Amino acid sequence: MTEQPRAIDEMNPDGVPRKVLFVAGAGRSGTSTLAGIVSRLGMHVPLPEVPPDDSNPRGFSEPQWVVDVHDEWLREALVQVSDSRPEAWFDTGRICSREPARIRVSEWLEPHFAEHPELVVKDPRLSWFLGLWRVAAIRTGATPVFATMLRPPAEVVGSKQKYYANKLGSAHLAASWVNMLLHTERATRSVDGVGEADAGQGRVFVRYEDLLTDWVRTTTAMGHALDLQTIIHTRSDQIREVHRFIDPTLRRVTATLDDLALPKRLHDLTGQTWEELNKLADEGGDTTAAHATFDQLRAEYVDLYEEAAAISRSTAEHARHQARRRALHEAAAEGASRSLADRVPHDVRAAIPPSVRRGVRKALGRSRDATGDTQP
Repeated sequence: MTEQPRAIDEMNPDGVPRKVLFVAGAGRSGTSTLAGIVSRLGMHVPLPEVPPDDSNPRGFSEPQWVVDVHDEWLREALVQVSDSRPEAWFDTGRICSREPARIRVSEWLEPHFAEHPELVVKDPRLSWFLGLWRVAAIRTGATPVFATMLRPPAEVVGSKQKYYANKLGSAHLAASWVNMLLHTERATRSVDGVGEADAGQGRVFVRYEDLLTDWVRTTTAMGHALDLQTIIHTRSDQIREVHRFIDPTLRRVTATLDDLALPKRLHDLTGQTWEELNKLADEGGDTTAAHATFDQLRAEYVDLYEEAAAISRSTAEHARHQARRRALHEAAAEGASRSLADRVPHDVRAAIPPSVRRGVRKALGRSRDATGDTQP
């Protein structure tokens, strides 16, 4: 949807301060639904947007540039979108601390405020780089605020398996959900001038179920909690547009933790994490006491992961050796095919009709590109 944003003076004659709403959370948790709602209520998704596909036919409401730069950084850091390793946060954290990366993001943000003073940035990869985005937004004179989507982990896992053909298994996906949500909770805590985390400032947690059941009430509460003037002063025609956008069947995957057949310790930790996250979505639930609970859950997850990694080291080594053997076999086969062709005298090769030469190259696994260069 490309509805024109409202003029500033239509919302507030004194002007609306710059603000960036970062929609965070695991993929398939309803982040696209929330971003789609607030964009239809007038907040601006920087263009161009990622186009819809079969997994999300109503659209993702996420900027293509954001997805591309996150993919670039994740490749560099050797981190997966759904990475269950606690140390993966240190790998992406090194990128977050780079001054050129911060400048790059702030320079991308700046011109979009000419379209609207309140922007929405959403991408399932976002949590890996929240610190960078917070700094970049502040440098543009904007206030960063955060909305984290909450959906039962079994439904997130089931949805990823259904739409993304994930082959890593339920245990991996559940672990990556725990890893993602516990870090997102920590990264979205407000920080004051002396470095102490404040409770409940600049962030909200939104249940996917609440959004589908009563999006008006849920979104209005979020708008007031984060002081989003676009949401607070929305128009009736925009509300009707969201009613047309919201589909009660959006929750197409339902499951419970018992359906995933997880190892017991992971099952218990996943269930406890979900239970505690749910409390954050309640009024008054985001407290310093809750933060201490999440710090303890993160420590428990790190212990669980390190124990599992130590036990399964032989499996990891076996996979590494298999990959190395495949690479050596492929290199040897490629060398053998090239050597066979190179032993044919040049004058003999020149006498062979082009169509025959093409067939031989194809049989040897070689081809020529448009420039005539031989490609493997």
